[in-house]
Amino acid sequence: MSTPHADLSPLRAAQRPDDVAQRPDDAARGPAAPGLSGDPVGAGSDPLGLRARSRRTAAILLVLAALLAVSLLLCVGIGPVPLSPAVSLQVIAHQLGAPVPPVPDPAAQAIVWSVRVPRVLMGAAVGACLAISGAALQAMVRNLLADPYILGVSGGASTGAAAAILLGAGAALGAYAQPALAFAGALAAALTVFVIARSNGRVTSLRLLLSGVAVGYALSALTSLLIFSSDSAEGSRSVMFWMLGSLALGRFDAVLLLAVLAALGGTAVLTARAPLLDALAAGDDVAHALGLSPDRTRIGMLVIVSLCTAAAVAGAGAIGFVGLVIPHLARRLVGPGHRAALPASALLGAGFLVWADVLARLAMAPRELPIGVITAAVGAPFLLVLIRRMRHDGG
Repeated sequence: MSTPHADLSPLRAAQRPDDVAQRPDDAARGPAAPGLSGDPVGAGSDPLGLRARSRRTAAILLVLAALLAVSLLLCVGIGPVPLSPAVSLQVIAHQLGAPVPPVPDPAAQAIVWSVRVPRVLMGAAVGACLAISGAALQAMVRNLLADPYILGVSGGASTGAAAAILLGAGAALGAYAQPALAFAGALAAALTVFVIARSNGRVTSLRLLLSGVAVGYALSALTSLLIFSSDSAEGSRSVMFWMLGSLALGRFDAVLLLAVLAALGGTAVLTARAPLLDALAAGDDVAHALGLSPDRTRIGMLVIVSLCTAAAVAGAGAIGFVGLVIPHLARRLVGPGHRAALPASALLGAGFLVWADVLARLAMAPRELPIGVITAAVGAPFLLVLIRRMRHDGG
């Protein structure tokens, strides 16, 4: 891309006078055509820095993916029985059919493959689901404080899971009863929030947030009522698991499969629809100018977010603040464009929750802290920082 000569006057002033005298007709020629001036245009030209920015973003995503892979391997070996990364890698490779011998210790084999690997995979999948859901919701409502927990979606999923545990609802679905009802509850909560927040055909951020708080409190009361009216002490303890959050029940089962599929599929689908999120983040007027229906687009996005949140809650309970903190960190690394911010959020969210689970297991060993305590300890100060920044910016 060539540049008009008039725009280069500051540079020409620094040249020797005889350089200017040699080209007296430059000013009369006007803007130079691409490739006809002496400017270094061509295959290597990148005047706006777009190629350099793309390479930098790709490098950051590759580094995040590598760090996540290393984190998964390290976290598999951390626990009451410490195991080296080499042992963990050997067990995993053997179980996946690689031509490596099994480890000599059968106990180590069982600990790694039956307990820690599914727990770590569940943590990575749940963290990715919550992070991309938060990133999408923040764009949809144009509010920095939006996440599945604040908007009541997690509460809806928890209520659905509680109904499956305490009332036996959806028993015909077998192993898929809890995630299916969690998804139904999340979707119902999301649509309820959307309907309440809609006014004169528009959905404002303030109304959406206030509606989410109201629906969240109502669902919390309903979940508490289900617990109080239940005669099963074991069932009540299981529901408390959903409300506090934990990865202790991670196993190779349908719930883990659904969480992994939701994380991978949700990231892929939302990334493919990144231009729509960019348009919503720019405002409804921009979306209309691009031929989009903001309300219809938001509903479609809410379905995807509800599925991801439902899968996360079905696997680990209601874990707050992950969807609030991680998207902001991702945007600081790769910029505000959702084509890069969503994969970065997924990778950061997966790594963050895996290490949060390690801290939850080790902070008060041999007792295990609910993982929601760790995420809240990080998310609450971050929320205060956001509020302070909004006040300084006049928001």
